[in-house]
Amino acid sequence: MRITSYNLNGIRSALSKDLAGWLKADNGDIYCFQETKAQPEQIDESVFAELGYHTAWHSAVKKGYSGVGIISKTKPLHIEIGCGNSLYDSEGRVIRADFENVSVISVYMPSGTTGDVRQMFKYGWLEFFYGYVNDLKKKIPNLVVCGDFNICHRAIDIHDPKGNAQSSGFLPAERDWMEKLFSNGWVDSFRQLNQQPHSYTWWSFRAGARGNNKGWRIDYCAASDSLKEKIKSSWIKPQAMHSDHCPTGVELDF
Repeated sequence: MRITSYNLNGIRSALSKDLAGWLKADNGDIYCFQETKAQPEQIDESVFAELGYHTAWHSAVKKGYSGVGIISKTKPLHIEIGCGNSLYDSEGRVIRADFENVSVISVYMPSGTTGDVRQMFKYGWLEFFYGYVNDLKKKIPNLVVCGDFNICHRAIDIHDPKGNAQSSGFLPAERDWMEKLFSNGWVDSFRQLNQQPHSYTWWSFRAGARGNNKGWRIDYCAASDSLKEKIKSSWIKPQAMHSDHCPTGVELDF
């Protein structure tokens, strides 16, 4: 089972850049999208149906903002919209699809880059989400949490760790949260198999960052420890150019 996470920075924009053609060639089993920036009725679902995918979406109340989705070749046994917290659900940040062997979450974690108010919102979210996924794992042991975490875990995950030491997304408290997550029942599926530096999933639109590979790895597929031995491969695909992010994914062997 090949599961891919992809922040699209606008699903309509990505589709205009031949996202459908890329999906057809990539031919994965499940795709977790973030930052769809669209209401369900604004998404041309026929594009995905023609490729053989079932679709599910969770949009923000605010139009053109946030939003997550999951498309899958196999019809999910159940779709869970939101995380049961109205504060975060109004921003369209979580959707879950349950399958026979695994449940997959697509999550778009808040950014704190716009200032102190949103940074504090982000810290509140992190505290909530840690409890949420760990409580869920007690009921659903085989979980994969895919998405834009808006955090670089370690220095290897960012092009300029010293220069960004005080930047949102690489603050000590955020990095400590990632360390806690990956030390307590969760596996960073990419780092499980890949230790090479300069492996990034997001680049600023400014100053030729992508061309110079001055990026950040802020997108993850976090697998529950019960799936650790089933991780067959993992990847980052910077050649996919539909967004300021690129896809990252994991293959599980059941």
